[in-house]
Order: sequence, then C-alpha cells, then structure tokens
Amino acid sequence: MTQIGITGYGSYVPRFRIKVEEIAKVWGADAEAIKDGLLVDEKSVPGSDEDTITISVEAGKNALKRAQIDRKKIGALFIGSESHPYAVKPSGTVVAEALGLSTNLLVADIEFACKAGTAAMQCCYGLVKAGEIEYGLAIGADTSQGRPGDALEYTAGAGGAAFIIGKNPIVEIEGMTSFTTDTPDFWRREGEDFPRHGSRFTGEPAYFKHVISASKMMMEKLGLTAKDFDYVVLHTPNGKFPMRASKILGFEKEKIMPSMIVTKIGNTYSGASPLALCNVLDTVAKPGDRILMTSYGSGAGSDSFSLVVTDRLLAVRDLVTKTNEYIEKKQYISYGQYAKLRKKLKGME
Repeated sequence: MTQIGITGYGSYVPRFRIKVEEIAKVWGADAEAIKDGLLVDEKSVPGSDEDTITISVEAGKNALKRAQIDRKKIGALFIGSESHPYAVKPSGTVVAEALGLSTNLLVADIEFACKAGTAAMQCCYGLVKAGEIEYGLAIGADTSQGRPGDALEYTAGAGGAAFIIGKNPIVEIEGMTSFTTDTPDFWRREGEDFPRHGSRFTGEPAYFKHVISASKMMMEKLGLTAKDFDYVVLHTPNGKFPMRASKILGFEKEKIMPSMIVTKIGNTYSGASPLALCNVLDTVAKPGDRILMTSYGSGAGSDSFSLVVTDRLLAVRDLVTKTNEYIEKKQYISYGQYAKLRKKLKGME
C-alpha cells in the first residue's frame, strides 16, 4: 500500500511575549496561583502586522522548503482558524498567492474552534488518497482572543503550523478518526469581539470526554495501546489538561513532555496540536517512532492520528527555522503594549 502522510511541515510563532505576572498585575490577581493552575508562564502575542494570514504564509514557506516539491503540484489549500482576518473573504486566496501556488487549486477556510487545523489535514489526506490531487496544504493558525480580565487572557496566544500532505512522506499517517458531539463549552456570536466559555464545564464533559474518546478509538482501530507509541501530542488549552489526559490514557510523562510548548507560548488554538507536533518532529522524533496526536475543538470534537516517522525526516529537519527557535527568539512587552497590539481598548481602530 502506498504511504500517504506529511511530506513537508513548518511552523511560525510571533516574537512578542507577555508574562502571566504582567497580566495578573493589571487585574490584581495572584500570578503564582494562576501559573500553578494553568501550567503556563507566558504567551505569544502577534505584532501589529501579523494575523492568521501572515502566520500561515510563514509556516507554509517552511513546509514547502522541507517538502522539496514543485509547489504548482499542490492541488488544495485548507486553512483552519477561528480568527480569520475577514468575516467575508477567504484567507486561503491570499496565502495561495503569497506562496506562489497554482491557480488550479481548491481553497477553503475551515472553522471548528481549535481543531480546524487537523480537520484541514484530514481533508487533504482524503483528496490525496482518492487520487484527486497529488499534494494538499493544510494549515492551522490563530491569533486567539480573550476578554480583558477573563481566564482566557492568560493563555490565548498566536502561532501556526503547515503540513503538506502527499505520498513519499516524512511522517506516514497510519490512521485517523474523529469523535464529535454537540457540547457548547465555548462560543462567540457574530459581531462579538470576544468568546465566552463554560468555565469548568470546558474540562469535563468537554475536553476530556472528546480527547480521551478519540484517542481510545484511534488506538482500538489499529489494535494499539499507549505502549506502542513513542510520543503523544494532545491539544493544549493549558498545561494541566493534556498532562492529566495523557495519564488517563496510560502514557508515561516523558512521552508528552516534548510537545508541552504551551508553557512558553500559550494556547494557539488551531495551531496548538500542529505546533506541538512540529516541535516533536524538530527535536526528538527519529525514524520508526510512532506518535499519537489528538486535537480538540470546542463545540465539540477531537481528531486523532497515528503517525509513523520515516527515514526522510532526518534529511529535511534542519532546512528551516525550527519551532523551538521561534519560541526562544522573543521580546517581552507590557500590558499596555499588549492591549494596543490586540486592540483591547474601546474605540481603537
């Protein structure tokens, strides 16, 4: 059987950071208690000239360099995000033009909270497997929002990752599955600036039910257990949820730690599990390793993948800037600068 999977991958994280202490100071909150509760120290913040489109372009460029293919052979582009710059106008057309892709191209923006990026991967995989396209480009990127003073403000970050899906992969997609229910734990109505959430309800029955169910379904589908995987990547709304979920699933702590970049950049929503996977591929993965990746999107659903690293990874891993290099290249900002960049002050253009 012909292998289909990730033939190129790339990431991007903005350089600006704001520490939990800086946000807590403004609202008179206990920073240490918040850090202990969320397991997040700081988060990424997009610059004034950065949005989902620019993040997608940068991640896409890196994916193309690693894929080493003719970009005109990409037949589909899907961008998963809940912070597309335009309410009516696709992000994908701008990204496709910036990347120099063919005009013989299927383009669509996808929205499913924080799992839209993995849904994009599934769409590309299906088209490649059906023989409709040779390669597909799937991107998960966000400049996530949080109401001033809300718990989300401590974790809502920015960043994204891109995956080119095709044959002769760097990472084979061995299997995939999804688990979906109508669980309204997080939402934002048309015209509202900031999302609302169900507080503790977002943990159970939202996050844990879907992530654990999808992961178990994936393992059962292939007849595998946690012991058969070298690493696990779970969606990271904070640091505590994925640590607890991985333990419930039977994974040792060392198998999830390489993916726990949330502590340094926060929750990048549609970019979260894709970025975490990029970091695993960038730093510790080796040929033959099997990785379980499970995303989560409020509303609610999870996509789960079994991924197997091939020999091609080592030849392309060092061709572009790595995820951890973006994470370490940072500039701290004040809450005032953050409020200006994120247009949190009423009346700002």
